[in-house]
Amino acid sequence: MVTDLAAYAASLGFVACGVASLEPSRYGDALDAWLKAGYGGTMRYLHRRARKRKHPEEIVSGATVAVVVLENYLPAAPHQGPIKVAKYARGEDYHRALMRRLTLLAEWLRAQGATVAHPWADDGPVPERELAERAGLGWIGKNAMLIRPESGSYCLIGTVFTDLPLAPGRAVDFDRCGSCTRCLDACPTEAFVGPRVLDATRCISYLTIESRAPIPEPLAERLDGWGFGCDICNDVCPWNQRFAEPTAVAAYQERGAIGINDPEYFERMTPEEFTLRFGDTPLERPGLAGMRRNWAAASRSLPLR
Repeated sequence: MVTDLAAYAASLGFVACGVASLEPSRYGDALDAWLKAGYGGTMRYLHRRARKRKHPEEIVSGATVAVVVLENYLPAAPHQGPIKVAKYARGEDYHRALMRRLTLLAEWLRAQGATVAHPWADDGPVPERELAERAGLGWIGKNAMLIRPESGSYCLIGTVFTDLPLAPGRAVDFDRCGSCTRCLDACPTEAFVGPRVLDATRCISYLTIESRAPIPEPLAERLDGWGFGCDICNDVCPWNQRFAEPTAVAAYQERGAIGINDPEYFERMTPEEFTLRFGDTPLERPGLAGMRRNWAAASRSLPLR
């Protein structure tokens, strides 16, 4: 059954598939300490969802395992221009693109006899990286990203919680980051407190996506041109530099220039134009007001020519 599952997941375009058990998280104490330290910033939903993240068996009633899949999002075209947008955000919103095929995977599980098959596309209280680790798909790197030995860390993680009797995979019990600290050293805002410990309130992705507040000037000066998200800790990872390949999924390919050479691009845009152009992309999350803030700060952070 697991072999058939993996074959079907591959036919849908997922680069890896495994099965994870749902026992309590071994990172529960670390999560509590992280939240207590305030590293989650204004993301209060992380506090509300903490119990389920620590007890994945409680996430979906009746589920006994989670099917975990990895989605390669690396676009084929290089990004051109001084103002930068994270690689995962240059096409369609990954929640939408990923959920379409997770729904097909859930339907396949039901066709095999499952009565529970609930998909999650990074939109719930799911500890995706830990479940992927349990399913044998990779290890959690020092940049807190899941790293798959065969393809690096440019991947999204999807899950389907199910009651189908599937044997869990062999959990990854190795760490191949070794003594490398490139990701920690490269962060321009010094957001890493230590290996695998990120202070989100200093992270460029948090500052340009999750936070609704003005970007603090000492951090805005260090954006290094990032106008939405950041790829630095992935870009410098040797596993990506050696093994990452562009995705074949059309939804993640760049859909045209996003004003990367134009500091006034979003200032001139009307709400209607923004919705038409970006309503189905990740840029919709901060909205037009957030993107105006981001573009202005990113422009100011560029080195003088």
